[in-house]
Amino acid sequence: PRASCACCAEPPALRQASPVLSPSSAVYLMESKSCKGDSLRPAVPCKHSVEKKTMTNPTTVIEIYPDTTEVNDYYLWSIFNFVYLNFCCLGFIALAYSLKVRDKKLLNDLNGAVEDAKTARLFNITSSALATFCIILIFIFLRYPLTDY
Repeated sequence: PRASCACCAEPPALRQASPVLSPSSAVYLMESKSCKGDSLRPAVPCKHSVEKKTMTNPTTVIEIYPDTTEVNDYYLWSIFNFVYLNFCCLGFIALAYSLKVRDKKLLNDLNGAVEDAKTARLFNITSSALATFCIILIFIFLRYPLTDY
């Protein structure tokens, strides 16, 4: 019987000199470790067959990440504050933190995303409250000018 790859094949000189054996006795001689004087070489494991074994048994790795959809990024609120109520650039800072939350959610950094979401919410609340307070003050002073006092 011939080997399946070239590295395990017998040289031509040994192949011609070896006696004709039945398949069962050839297998016995190949598996026997005590036959030092035989003209057959002992079986040498082929490195290609080992590679084929590792390639035919692939392993599947399933990575389970924490659910990051529960972290709110306050993105729309930040855009609204940036465009309409950007009091002392607090809306811009809130928008920057909202984008950081989205980036950290993509990187599966749940703790960092939660911390930045809290910061974005704080800046959004502050920006909205101060801008609303300023708008109310403007309407009051337009209705009742200071010249009346």
